[in-house]
Amino acid sequence: MAIEPNNFVPDPAVKVGHATNSKALTGCTVVLVEEGAVGGVDIRGSAPGSRETELLRPVCRVEKVHGVLLTGGSAFGLDAAGGVMAWLEERGIGFETKAGRVPIVPAAVLFDLAIGDPRVRPDKTMGYEACENAKSGNVAEGNIGAGTGATVSKILGHILGNDFRIKSGLGAWWEDLGNGLTVAAVVAVNAIGDVLDEDGRVMAGPRDPATGKIISTLSIWKQEIFKSYAGAGDSALIQNTTLAVVVTSARLTKEETNKVAQMANAGLARCIEPIHTMYDGDTTFALATGRVTADVNFVGAIAARVLETAVRRAVRAARSVSGAPAYQDIMKIYSANGKVL
Repeated sequence: MAIEPNNFVPDPAVKVGHATNSKALTGCTVVLVEEGAVGGVDIRGSAPGSRETELLRPVCRVEKVHGVLLTGGSAFGLDAAGGVMAWLEERGIGFETKAGRVPIVPAAVLFDLAIGDPRVRPDKTMGYEACENAKSGNVAEGNIGAGTGATVSKILGHILGNDFRIKSGLGAWWEDLGNGLTVAAVVAVNAIGDVLDEDGRVMAGPRDPATGKIISTLSIWKQEIFKSYAGAGDSALIQNTTLAVVVTSARLTKEETNKVAQMANAGLARCIEPIHTMYDGDTTFALATGRVTADVNFVGAIAARVLETAVRRAVRAARSVSGAPAYQDIMKIYSANGKVL
C-alpha cells in the first residue's frame, strides 16, 4: 500500500540521508544542518543510548549543532557518529577552536540487534555514507536508515517469540505554515507499545495467538502471563526506543528549542501506547535554523502534530521482513468491512 510522498522541505539548509543494510536489518539516518542550527533534546524513555545530549541543555556553552544522527545497533551504533563528524570536518564545518573546527553531532540509538544480524551494526563508514546520501526534498520512508530494523508491539514477541512483533520503520512529515515558517519531523519507530490510527484505534498491535485479531499491549499487560514475565526483569524487554528529530525554520533560543522538543513528545503520546516506558529509550531532538520569527508555543504545538503524522507514516510505509509482518500485510489478511480487526 503506497503512501503519498512527504515532500519534505523544512529548509534548504537541511538535508536528510540514510545508510541501510537490508541483509543485516540495521542502518542509520542523519539530519544535516551544515550552517548550524540551535539544538535541543527531550529524553523521556528510561533506557536511552546517546552522545552529546548534555551539550544541548540550556546551561551548556555550545549553542549550535551541525547534524543529528539516529541509528540502529544499540550502543554499538554510536560509532556511526564518527563518520558524520569526519564528513563534516572534511568540509571545514564545526565549532571553532584554536586547534580546528569540531563538528557537533548529537546521536541516539535504538535496539535492532534481535531482528537481523546482531554482529553487524552501524559504524563510522555507514555514518559517512548517510552524509554522502543526504539531500533535501522527499525523505525515503519505511525499511530504511534507522528504521530498517525497527519493530513495534513487542509484548507477545517477548513472551511467545519474535513472530509476534510488528514491522515498523522510518517516517517523515512537515507543514508549511506560511511566511517562511516550517516544522518537520523524522522518526524511527521502535516502541514496545502499539501505534494508534487517527481515530485512536490500534493499527499496529499484538495479534491474538488464537484468532489472529489485533488486540492491544495494555490488554496483554493485564494478563498473568505478562505480569510474571515482566516481573523477572528479563533483559529481552529492553529492545525498544523511538527516536525523532523535529526541525523548524523558527528563530528560537536554546531554551525555546528544548521546549519544542518537549512539546513534540505530545505527538508520540497521542499515537503510541504505552510510550516512554522503562523499556524504551525515547529521545526527541529539536533543531531551529533561525530563518523567521515565530512563537515557541505555536511551533511546539505544530511539532507534536507533525511528529504524530510521521509515526503513522513509519508504520504504513514499512514492509514485512524476517518473520515480522508489516501493517500493510496484516491489513490485507485480517480485515472486515474495510477495518483492521
